[in-house]
Amino acid sequence: MSDSNAPTKTISDFEAKLAQADKSVASFERDDRSLFHIVRSFLRTNPTTIPTLVLIVSIAAFGLIAPRFLGPGALSTVLQQITVTGIIAIAQTLVILTAGIDLSVGAILVVTSLIMGNMAVNLGVPLPIAIGVGMMFGALMGWLNGVLVAIIKLPPFIVTLGTLSIFTALKLWYSHSESIRNADILEKAPGLLWFGEAVRFGGFKLTYGTISLAVVAAIVWYMLNRTAWGRHVHAIGDDPDAARLSGIRTRRTLISVYALAGLICGFAGWVAIGRVGSVSPISFDTVNLGSITAVVIGGTSLFGGRGSIVGSVLGAIIVGVFNTGLSLAGVDDYWQMFAAGTLVIIAVALDQWLRRASQ
Repeated sequence: MSDSNAPTKTISDFEAKLAQADKSVASFERDDRSLFHIVRSFLRTNPTTIPTLVLIVSIAAFGLIAPRFLGPGALSTVLQQITVTGIIAIAQTLVILTAGIDLSVGAILVVTSLIMGNMAVNLGVPLPIAIGVGMMFGALMGWLNGVLVAIIKLPPFIVTLGTLSIFTALKLWYSHSESIRNADILEKAPGLLWFGEAVRFGGFKLTYGTISLAVVAAIVWYMLNRTAWGRHVHAIGDDPDAARLSGIRTRRTLISVYALAGLICGFAGWVAIGRVGSVSPISFDTVNLGSITAVVIGGTSLFGGRGSIVGSVLGAIIVGVFNTGLSLAGVDDYWQMFAAGTLVIIAVALDQWLRRASQ
């Protein structure tokens, strides 16, 4: 039975009650204003800070331990040693930013260098065509990795582990396990050695290969930080599902990342010929691990979405500084490997700590 005699409430009655309501709002004390949290947030926002500090401290320390380290000859040696690894680290950074990894970069480098050398030296193909074909095959091998990851949906680690074996077999078959000698290159295609030439500033020697590292780093940095494609790469690494829902063509972008990484490895193959002066199917067998080490030490997260090209180049220089500094200090090779492994573990632990800054 309805109460038909009950007074009807109007909007003004509700407004009158609303005016009497408690207007206080809930407040929560912030616990992220401590110096500890501020520093952690800053380091997460600026991933190149730590590798820059490590590089400065390591140079100063080795300068004290082995004064010869600060001479122009030793510093020139460091830059020469890290040129190829630094370029490969740039390619590796692109892949790791998407939360992937490429274990085949070293094999792609060697295959492309063999193609360039064989075409220019043994077949007499004009040098620009030989270099272009080699780099094209590098992009094609990277594209294959991208298709298997983006279209077939296979894990990047498994895909590139498999293509590492495939490309390694192909380089041995293609080269018949034979090297191309420096004398033959000088006679028939000296342009392949161009990146090994240098300009001198007193006792300091700067090779064209080192200059090319800076140029490649600048180009890829611009692509990642000043283009929509670069923002898409970061978005895919941070959250691929959110990136897809926001309209990013994740498959196409992933394939382009792996193809570009392969193209950069192809260019590194040309630089590598100038670096060592010959073409060998068994050269640069440790560049895979070296590139990953440089990327991790440089502050790029193995979980994707955060990192920088500059940090990866700094990471490669740090590894070169440690190797050269420890050698000048008379430290055995196995302790150099120990130091590199320790740096990687510390870098990954630091990455985990920084990831918690946003959680």
